[in-house]
Amino acid sequence: MSEPVVCFEVFNDPMFQQNGRIAYLEDGGPCWLVDPGPPPQASQMVQFVTDHRLTPIAVVLTHAHADHIAGVDDVCGAFSDLPIYLAREEWGMLRDANENLSAMAGVPVAVAAEPVHDLPEGAVLELGDTRWQVLDTSGHSPGGRSLYCAEQGVVLAGDALFAQGIGRYDFPHSDGRRLIRNIHEKLMTLPDQTRVLSGHGPDTTIGTERRDNPFLTEPI
Repeated sequence: MSEPVVCFEVFNDPMFQQNGRIAYLEDGGPCWLVDPGPPPQASQMVQFVTDHRLTPIAVVLTHAHADHIAGVDDVCGAFSDLPIYLAREEWGMLRDANENLSAMAGVPVAVAAEPVHDLPEGAVLELGDTRWQVLDTSGHSPGGRSLYCAEQGVVLAGDALFAQGIGRYDFPHSDGRRLIRNIHEKLMTLPDQTRVLSGHGPDTTIGTERRDNPFLTEPI
């Protein structure tokens, strides 16, 4: 039997250019809702799930800044009993508009949906027959996480690593040295051909960023 291939449908919000994604294996199968952000993302995600007869099994959050969580209540309202996965260090950010930075943008966000489950480093999440290792890529935010699937050669990197960039570290609770260290130790150790699916901007690869990313020349 051939290896299953994970598909990713991307929804880009017009305000922050944030990439919300649906990860799935096939029409009619299970899926994750990854980082559902500001409108119209949630409604687009719900429509895609319905159109492709998918079964949502989790909301997976790489971190809890507002542009990555604004649609959580809407998707959880559409699909009942969905577990939410987010690093424990950021649980308080879900409920606090100051902590998740939405207050400063003038569009306060507070997520009410439950239950929330931790994403500790080294944990493994499953999507169908695929297994995803949780990597600590904090620094942009206090509990930032990436999810790596070795069999698929892909990593969901959130706002840690971008094409030719890295996550901002001038926000409250950010730590630039920690971010760069985690990128070097957790992401740059992956195979060059690994696809990097970032929270903003286009996809890239580990090899491309290892070679060309100007921010990764900074000392750890």
